[in-house]
Parts: sequence; structure tokens; C-alpha cells
Amino acid sequence: MESMETETRSHRRKWRTIRLLIFTSILAIGALGALIFSFFIYIKILGPPPLAIPQSTLYYANDGSVIGESNSGEKRYWVTLDDISPSAINAAIAIEDRTFYNHSGFDFKRIVGAVVANIKSMNKVQGASTITQQYARNLFLTMDKTWKRKISEAFYTIRLEGNYSKDEILEGYLNTINFGHGAYGIEAASQFYFGKNAKDLTIAEGAMLMGIPKGPGIYSPMINYEKAKNRQLLILKSMQETKAITTQIAKEAAEEKLVFTGVHPHHRADSAPYFYDVVKKELLNTVGLDERVIALGGLKVFTTLDPRQQEIAEKVMHETFSTDSDIQVGFAAMDPKTGFVTALIGGRDYDESPFNRATQAVRQPGSTIKPLLYYAALERGFTPSTLIRSEPTTFKLEGNSEYTPHNFNNHYANREVTMAQALAVSDNVYAVKTHLFLGERVLVDTVKKFGINSKMSAVPSLALGTSGVKVVEILNAYSMLANGGKKVEPIFIQKVVDYRGKVIYEVEQKEEQILKPEHAFIMSQMMTGMFDSKLNGYASVTGASIANQMSRVYAGKSGSTKSDSWMAGFTPGLAAVVWTGYDQGKEITLTTDKLYAKNMWIRFMERSIKGQPDKLHTFRPPAGVTAVPIDPSNGKLATNMCPVFRLTYFEKGTEPAEACTEHLLTGPN
Repeated sequence: MESMETETRSHRRKWRTIRLLIFTSILAIGALGALIFSFFIYIKILGPPPLAIPQSTLYYANDGSVIGESNSGEKRYWVTLDDISPSAINAAIAIEDRTFYNHSGFDFKRIVGAVVANIKSMNKVQGASTITQQYARNLFLTMDKTWKRKISEAFYTIRLEGNYSKDEILEGYLNTINFGHGAYGIEAASQFYFGKNAKDLTIAEGAMLMGIPKGPGIYSPMINYEKAKNRQLLILKSMQETKAITTQIAKEAAEEKLVFTGVHPHHRADSAPYFYDVVKKELLNTVGLDERVIALGGLKVFTTLDPRQQEIAEKVMHETFSTDSDIQVGFAAMDPKTGFVTALIGGRDYDESPFNRATQAVRQPGSTIKPLLYYAALERGFTPSTLIRSEPTTFKLEGNSEYTPHNFNNHYANREVTMAQALAVSDNVYAVKTHLFLGERVLVDTVKKFGINSKMSAVPSLALGTSGVKVVEILNAYSMLANGGKKVEPIFIQKVVDYRGKVIYEVEQKEEQILKPEHAFIMSQMMTGMFDSKLNGYASVTGASIANQMSRVYAGKSGSTKSDSWMAGFTPGLAAVVWTGYDQGKEITLTTDKLYAKNMWIRFMERSIKGQPDKLHTFRPPAGVTAVPIDPSNGKLATNMCPVFRLTYFEKGTEPAEACTEHLLTGPN
């Protein structure tokens, strides 16, 4: 009886022990599960690890061509899986991680196999890193072999797998691996080795490339073709084994002759370096990016540059300027409808002087300011036929001071002349009288409407352009006349896209009418007079020297001071401004130096517009204006007795009603 009781107690103790073990095991499993669950919750809370890997930023012209690149010496161009050849993708998976889509970051079966193989050989003959592990290493870690690095690698691997899809991980891996020769990522490698995009790689090329990352200094075909070829054959065999390709396709790929380029496609902007500099400043100041993101953020910056116009501008500059002259140039062209700057030159030699004379230099504009003055006059009741006497004049100013402007070569009409004729021959007396009649503050306020922000002094000489402006400011002002008075501003960047393809900046095109369309058109038509000999009278029109080079109607205005020479003008489809002078303000004395601006301007305009539809560059009057024949010598309606007449536009209701009677006796001869 006692024996049975003892056995029963023993049995009960065993069951208690078993239940305790079971309970403890359940608690342990639960705790482990909770720990694992908590760990993955922690991974999710941490979110996706930042993929802050340096990538090349590319700059594009308006036709999609690359005009520049910034990088840290490592060429990286991020592309999506859709833009990578399937053969290259299959090659990567076949040689690096055949179970990539089936594991969660670690291939434990492969790890065990690698350990066994390495123990047998007493050396590391086989690796077990998955694509995810390699991607983690590429992104975040050094290549040392410490336990700390291995633990960190495992942690990052889990974070990648927990927050990114398999395709995203594979895409990242292919975009970050080292292919040697400064090429990082499949796109940079494809461009360097084969001169093509990654999406266009053949099976043979893809297999060759995916053999390089194992040891770029060993398996690069540019370094050791034999080893590279053997590695390619191994990968083709692996692709066979994974059923990615057939035996016949592998054989054909192995026999394919590969042609290597060995050249990176993009370098510093050899064309438009001044434009390139402006774009980088705009990325800082307008887009609001920091310098590191700009240089290494893998951005795609779509600019407004027109490569054809830029090439024309640079070519005509070299044709026009004497190599013996050290005179400088600032040039810019713009689409008046959009404000897009299409070509820009900041100096004759960027390597000698990167100072941008088109966007930074402030120089006296001379008579190029007069169209803005006369626009203000149109707003206040003047017309192209408004008469003011042109003769030597000394103006008495406040404080008993005097001001005596002079016409070029002291040519004066010594009679009343029209505003249209005064503009065509650039009569300074007419301009100053108009300026003082309107009030000195009027022109100061008017230039601001035209987008000129440089400080202006409200003085009598302001009418002759004595307050400095920038080339791009005059370009902006003239573009507003060209587009009918709509607000524009110089735009260099159309759009910025990050390495993932997300648009982070895009210029907004807002249409805002600033000038009265009728007055803008009338002013433009008056500006065509500088090339029209019908307006010759007491002096030649200022565009006479280049009028014979014109194949169409242009509106323009030249300007000059002792140290500055300008030519600015436009059609409705293209505006351009040229400034020439010496950096230190030395006087321009040579006649040839004084002609550079006009000659460069007309050559650029003629070549740029050639072949384009006429409708892009034809002036079309708005409904509120009317054209009448005018005798240019007196501004009255021309009759068949007048020797010459010029069709002149007026705002409806302001055209002259009086006919010319000066030639009734002399006739048209």
C-alpha cells in the first residue's frame, strides 16, 4: 500500500514537472514571440533606412541632351528596374542570390553550406551574402570584417526587408554596386563599358557586367579580359541552371563579340559654363536645395538652355571679336513668351574669368533705356508723332546747377522732330526733355514694371542710361515689349526631379498683364525704326550698319557710353541682348570695338531664327491699334506728294488727323 502511494506521488511529481516545463516553454516561446514581434514593430517604427548614397546630378538642356554633371568622382545614375535589361537582372540573381525572392534577407541553407565548404578547405572559398545583405553593405557600412560590422549589416538587412519590397531592394542593389573605373550602379557601368543605356544591354553584355562586382580590379574587361570572360561564362552557365536562358542562347551569348568604349559619357559643361553656374545658384536660392544635395543627390535638372542657340552664340562671338582685343562680352537670349533663357555667355573665356557679365555685372545701359522712357510717355498721352524740338539745350536744375546733354557727333535737327524719329536716331535732347516733362520719378518707377531691380537715380541723365543695369534685366524688359506686356522673369530651370523620379520643383507659368498691349506693340513698332532709312533726317538711324544683314523685321535699340556698348532687340519669338566693354571701365576708343555688340546681335538673331516658321517671329497688332501712313519728318498724315512715308501704329483715336502739306509745291521728288 505504501509502495503504491509512493509511486503515485512520484507520478504526480513527474506530471507537475512536465506541466511546469510545458508552461515554462510556452512562456519562453511567448516571450520570444513577443520579443520578435516587438523587434519588428521597432523596425517598422524606425521606418525605412535613409538611402543617402551619393549619386551624380545631371543637367539637361531643353532638348533632353546632358549639358553637365556633378559628382564626387563616383559616377552614379539611378534607374528603375524597368530601365534595366532583364538579362542583366537575371544575371545578377543567378550569380549572386538565386533564392532572392524566397528568403527574408538571409539564406540560412546557403550560410550552412558556405560554412561547411570553408571548414573543409580551411579557407573562405564560398560566400553566403544575399543581395539584400550586399545592398545593406553598399549603403551604410564599411568593408571591414569585424563582428560589429556584421551585426550592423544584419540589422540593416532586416530593416531593408521590413520596409522595402523585393523589387525595390533589387533595384537599389543594381544601382549601388561598384563596377570599377568610377562607375557605380548598372547605368553608369553600361554607359562606361558599352556606351549605352542599361535597358539596352544584351545577354552577353549583362553577363559580362555582372561578373565585375566580385572584384572590379580583377574582373574588369578593361584590366583583364581573360578573367572577365571566364567569369562571364560562369554567369551564363548559372543563368542556364536557373532557367533564365536556354543552352542555345547561352552558347550564342558566349560567342557574341563585345565592343568596349571605356569612356564616361558626361563631364563638366564644356558648352555654356556660365549658364551652368547660374543654374547651380538657382538650385540654391530659388529651389532651396543645399550644396551637397545639388552635387550628390542624383537629381535631374531640366534647364531652359537651347543647345543650338548656345552653339550659335558662342560661334558668332568667336567670329566677331578680334583675338587681339581684350574687350569683354555679356550676352543672353530669351523666349519672350515664357522668360526661358535659351543661351547665355558671361565672358569670352570661362577658364580665364568665370565672372558672369550677363547676370552679375552692372553697367550703364546708355540709350537702351529710352524705349522704357518712351513707353512711359505713351502711357501719359504721347504718340509716335509727338513733336519736341531737337537743338543744343542747357537745362537749369534745382540749386542753380545746369545739365547739357549732347547728341552723337553733335547732330541736331534744330527743329521739331517726332518721337519715332528721335528714337530711331537716338536723339538725346528729345529724351531728356521727355524725361523732365514726365518727372524724374516716372522713369524710376517704370523700369521696375519692366522687371529691372537695379537701383536707379532720379536725375536728368537717367534718360540717357547713366544708372547701371544687368544684361538680363534689359533682356527681361525688352521681352515684355515683345510679348505684348505680360510679366516675365529670367528662368533657367524648368523642373527638378529627384533620383526616384519625383518632381521636387517645377516652374509655375502665371500670365499677368503688366503693360498695356497697345502701348507695348506701338513701342515695338517704333523700335523697328532704328533699321529703317526712311527715318533718316538730320542723322542716320542707329542700326544702319547692320540693316543690310537683316532678312526680317526686328525691333531693337543700341546704346553706348564711353565704356559700354549695347545692342538689344527682339521678335515676338526671340529676344537677345549683347553688352561689350572692358572689365575695369576703360574707355572704348576703337571703331571696331564699338561695332562688336551690333554685329554679334544680328548674326545671332539671323542664324537662330533661320528655318523657323515666320509666324513665331511676326509682329501682330492688337485690336486697339491702327496703322496710318506718316511723313516721318513731321509726324503728319502722308499724302501722295510726300517723298517718303512710314506706316506707323497708333492707339485708336490718337492717330494724326492733319495731313502733310509741306510738299505740295515740291512734290515727291
